[in-house]
Amino acid sequence: MPVEDEIVRVLSRGDGVTADGRHAPLAAPGDRLMADGTLIPGPNHQRPPCKHFPVCGGCQLQHLDEAAWSQFIVDRIAAALAANGLSAEIRAPLLSPPKTRRRATLHAERRGRQIHMGFTQAGSHALVDLDECWVLAPELFALIAPLRGLLAGLLPNTRRINVHLALTDQGRDVLIDGLDAEGLAAAEALTGFARRHKLARLAIDEGFGPTARWEPDPVTVTLGGVPVPFPGGSFLQATAEGEAALVASVYEIAADADTIADLFAGLGTFTFAFPNARIYAAEGARDPLLSLKAAAGMAQRQVFADHRDLFRRPLTPADLNNFNAVVLDPPRAGAKEQAAELAASSVKLIAYVSCNPNTFVRDADILCKGGYTLDWIQPVGQFRWSTHVELAARFSR
Repeated sequence: MPVEDEIVRVLSRGDGVTADGRHAPLAAPGDRLMADGTLIPGPNHQRPPCKHFPVCGGCQLQHLDEAAWSQFIVDRIAAALAANGLSAEIRAPLLSPPKTRRRATLHAERRGRQIHMGFTQAGSHALVDLDECWVLAPELFALIAPLRGLLAGLLPNTRRINVHLALTDQGRDVLIDGLDAEGLAAAEALTGFARRHKLARLAIDEGFGPTARWEPDPVTVTLGGVPVPFPGGSFLQATAEGEAALVASVYEIAADADTIADLFAGLGTFTFAFPNARIYAAEGARDPLLSLKAAAGMAQRQVFADHRDLFRRPLTPADLNNFNAVVLDPPRAGAKEQAAELAASSVKLIAYVSCNPNTFVRDADILCKGGYTLDWIQPVGQFRWSTHVELAARFSR
């Protein structure tokens, strides 16, 4: 029996809860919450490594050790399933190490003569000026100080801008969103910065879409052994380890399929994981879809790329029945419309990749009511020390 004042689990937004229902921020399972609100750390409570925690909103769970963070991920999925009357095998989470995030969006603003850059505070628009970061890949974090210097000469007094960073095959990709950089002096500053820091690309979006100011070679990301053109600011799995875990799970589900529909295909993370299958790849965003199509053509893969809004025009059962397996990787909103069409189809296998347990369970309920069995779930923790949970799941009929 748990002691009444003992923290028994961590809730979806990061608060700990005791057996008697009291909540405590920054608590780990095994901690003790005293009557006066004092928290006595237990065996799963670690010292947060980053000086900015818990003010910085980039992390919520640095006080949890590896075992407790892993259990939080499992509990988050299990609770969502139970709330909808579903159950499945939940495998041990696959966790990305610290300092491996290869994609991030930071914010920058001027405060007097200084440029502050970092993530916003939790539940606030206030900016945390980063002196260190335990989630970003070191190659990306190393750009923050030089970018402050660059922006000191370009950023006006009143504007906050976004800085999108990514690691690509050619190196570091920087997209600055919301900056007006007109004139010869600005052009020379941008070009000189990109050259000095050996960037793969430096692009500016002044409100009309990204424009590359420096790109010595076409920027690509390799997916499944295929170099894919990388449009500035495009979606990329947050860590290489997380991508590998999700791809391995999807491949385990659909390895024997020779015709596969990859829905919400993006740049082709899962499309290119099946070199010997015929793939139908549907994506609503034009630029990623064109990149996928170009890469498939260059690699001579059997891929039909379709620019299709799957929310407004999901594949019908007649379409879906042409495939041995379907891969589904929707955004956080899930794929309610497409799940309903799948539930009415005869597709044998579905690999569902989700970044939102709540919408995943909603769609899983639709599929299960349509005759599918939810066989297993593979959780993936690629947003280190975050309440953000991702997973891959196998459905069969």
